[in-house]
Amino acid sequence: MRYFIELAYEGTLYHGWQIQPNAISVQQELTKVGCNYFNNQKFNVTGCGRTDTGVHAEEFYAHFDSETAIDVSKAVHNLNNMLPKDIAIKTIRKVDDLLHARFSAISRTYKYRLHYQKNPFIRWHSYRHYKNLDLDKMNTACGILLNHRDFTSFSKVNTGTHTNDCVITQACWEHSETGIVFTVQANRFLRNMVRAIVGTMIEIGEGKIEVEAFNDIINSKDRGNAGKSVPALGLSLFAVKYPNNNL
Repeated sequence: MRYFIELAYEGTLYHGWQIQPNAISVQQELTKVGCNYFNNQKFNVTGCGRTDTGVHAEEFYAHFDSETAIDVSKAVHNLNNMLPKDIAIKTIRKVDDLLHARFSAISRTYKYRLHYQKNPFIRWHSYRHYKNLDLDKMNTACGILLNHRDFTSFSKVNTGTHTNDCVITQACWEHSETGIVFTVQANRFLRNMVRAIVGTMIEIGEGKIEVEAFNDIINSKDRGNAGKSVPALGLSLFAVKYPNNNL
C-alpha cells in the first residue's frame, strides 16, 4: 500500500531535502524517524523533488510503501512528536499504488520573497534588498520567460539532467506586506533555476540589464550571461499539483 505524506519544513538548518553524505537533510531526518516509528529499517521515503541548501518548503509531498494498513491520524501525531520542530507533517493518506511523489507531479510553484526594510522577524525567510526595483520592467521580463523552454542560462552546469527544457505557466512579481514576492509555476525546475532568474530580474529592476536583453540571455544558453543567484533563504516551494485532484 502506498501512502503520501504532506509536510512542510523550514530549511535553514538543512542541506536541502535529499540525503547526502556528511550533511543533514530533511529526507534523512524523516527516514530516521520513520524507521523508528514503523519499526522498519527499510523505510524508504521518496520526495516530490529536491530543494537546495537553505530553501524552505510550505508544501512538500513524499511517498512510502507499507505492507500493512496504517492508522494515519495516529502516525501524524506521533511522527510530529518525534521530528525536529522545523519539520511538520500535515497529513498522511493512502493513495493509488501507481501515484509517484516525484514523477506524477504535474506542476510545482515557488515563491521568492524580498524586503527593503530591516526586519528581524523575516530575516531567515526573505532576502533584504537595498535598492528599489522597477516591478513593471521585471513583470515584462516575466512575460518573456513564458515564451521559452530551454533555461540552460539559469541552471547550474554539469547537473546530469537529460534536458534543460521546462514549461513555465506562471511568472509574476507582486507587492507584499513586507516587500515584494516572485511567484513562478512550471512542470519542472532546474537546479538553482529560480534563484538565477530572480538574480537576473533584480538587475533588470535596477536598470543594469535592459528588458530587451533578457531574451538574448535566455537564447544564449550560457549561465555566465545571466545575473548572480540570490541567497537561498528567500526561496520556498509553495505548492505541488497532481493530476485529477488526487491530493
